[in-house]
Amino acid sequence: MKQRVVASLRASSIALPPLLLGVLCHYRGGAPSWVELSVTAALSALAAIWLLSGSSRRLRTVSSVLAAYREGDFSIRARATASDPALNDVFSELNHLGDTLRGHRLGEMEAWALLRKVVAEVDVIVLACDEQRRIRLANEAAAKLLGRPVASLIDSNASELDLDELLAGPVPRTLEGMETLPGGPWELRRGAFRLSGEAHTLLVLSDVSHALRQRERDAWRRLVRVIGHEINNSLAPIQSISRSIAEGLPARDEDPEWEQDTRSGLEVIGRRSESLARFMQAYAQLARLPEPRVGEVSVAEWVRRVAKLEQRVTVEVLEGPPCKIRADGDQLDQLLINLVKNAAEASQERGSSSVRMRWSRPKGAVVIQIEDDGAGISNRGNLFVPFFTTKPGGSGIGLALARQIAEAHGGSLTLENRAAANGAVATVRLPA
Repeated sequence: MKQRVVASLRASSIALPPLLLGVLCHYRGGAPSWVELSVTAALSALAAIWLLSGSSRRLRTVSSVLAAYREGDFSIRARATASDPALNDVFSELNHLGDTLRGHRLGEMEAWALLRKVVAEVDVIVLACDEQRRIRLANEAAAKLLGRPVASLIDSNASELDLDELLAGPVPRTLEGMETLPGGPWELRRGAFRLSGEAHTLLVLSDVSHALRQRERDAWRRLVRVIGHEINNSLAPIQSISRSIAEGLPARDEDPEWEQDTRSGLEVIGRRSESLARFMQAYAQLARLPEPRVGEVSVAEWVRRVAKLEQRVTVEVLEGPPCKIRADGDQLDQLLINLVKNAAEASQERGSSSVRMRWSRPKGAVVIQIEDDGAGISNRGNLFVPFFTTKPGGSGIGLALARQIAEAHGGSLTLENRAAANGAVATVRLPA
């Protein structure tokens, strides 16, 4: 109530001098003199100045608070006044706005500090460049590799640091032998993000040498184990039979069956030698797979063509959408022939005479599936181990070669048991 009274007095103070002058002239019965008019005008002006001076001070308060917010200082607060409740509401909202902006600023600073901490602690190289290829973010790992402090990397141009190759080309990919990136090999990944409305490119380089060396050691162990097993299987009978023949030579005239035993032993030696030669030939085939000669391949024609090659069982082709891929047609034929051959043999073992093939086109890929009615997969750990086989006379390279071909085309091969029935399903996924 008091505030409304004060506001009314302020508003009426301007009208009071002219009102008094009018009352005086009415009772005096004459026009006001110039002195009376001058005094009235002066009193009205003073009242207006008195009224406006308070409002201008409050407006300046609002302006000062907004200017502080614009400069990022959210600690400034507007103090309420008892004379103007409407302006107090404005001050209150300004203070609430300051609290909100301060909270957002603190959250942003904490998130940015956490990001910097994470980037600094990871053992991968992290760089971020803007559209002008200026480096806006770098971690200690990048500074150590490039031989410059982090502070000197910020705002440097990627071209000056010979990093243009990182900003172009396909990803992910492996880099090795670059002068600016000693060591390695490095796996490059690249992404895009926006900061303050500006597009940026995020570069992540990880040293994969340790993982590759571990994989290489594991591969050598498996290879030596398999080759050793296969060679020993051939050498053991060859040595035994050769020793027996050598021991029987002095008594060959006394033993009428010596010649027959010698012939049988030489036949075993010959068979084992041929088996060892086939093994080495299969190994050479797996090790010397050439680079794909890419061309346009119609998926429908490819699947139908391979299905016609299998004559032992009925291969049912379930039609899919029309699509084409860029690939080496000859290698894809070999991939699918191996999978259909395995499926046909698995179905025959269970007395079935059918195999089903289908393809689909999910986003960004083409998926081919080969389904059999066999016994399913019992030893998943050795599925793709070269030369491991449970089939009599099998070479053990069919699945390994098929997966190698799929991966050479940027795809994958998986083999799993069917969920609702007996048998297994091979799934080939290739980029569309």
